[in-house]
Amino acid sequence: MATGDEVARTMTRAAVAFSQQGARVYATQDWHPAGHSSFNESGGPWPPHCVQGSHGAEFHPELNLPDDHEIIKKGSDPAVDAYSGFLDSNLEERLKAAGVTRVFVGGLATDYCVLNTVLDARRIGFETYLLSDAIGAVDVHSGDGERAIAEMVDAGAESITLDDAVA
Repeated sequence: MATGDEVARTMTRAAVAFSQQGARVYATQDWHPAGHSSFNESGGPWPPHCVQGSHGAEFHPELNLPDDHEIIKKGSDPAVDAYSGFLDSNLEERLKAAGVTRVFVGGLATDYCVLNTVLDARRIGFETYLLSDAIGAVDVHSGDGERAIAEMVDAGAESITLDDAVA
């Protein structure tokens, strides 16, 4: 699995390639209020991260999205730990309104946000592809990323590389 820098570069390539082929590009962005329930200070498992309006909430500097991309903010409800891009957002409605039937998912972190987004995409009924070269795991417990990939594949997602996706 890739580092955050590598994921940002691969996701840039993916976004540009999909946009050039006429596909819609959506980027989820954690957008937590201060004191979010997922933060240690509020009894959650994580240090404060992606706080609304802070430098930490910005996309990686090497992630360069095409002009026509759409940003989906998630995690703004202080009581909801929204790992999935579909939770605490309007992603499902926007995809369905656009007539989208298949999604390609990559990003951080394989064992949290990517996993839950892929599982929700499958539950909703989207044909779902995991960009295996555009993911990186936290691996709180050794092997969490690999177990997450297996769970996504077991749920019906197809694991492919970016080159295979755009071929």
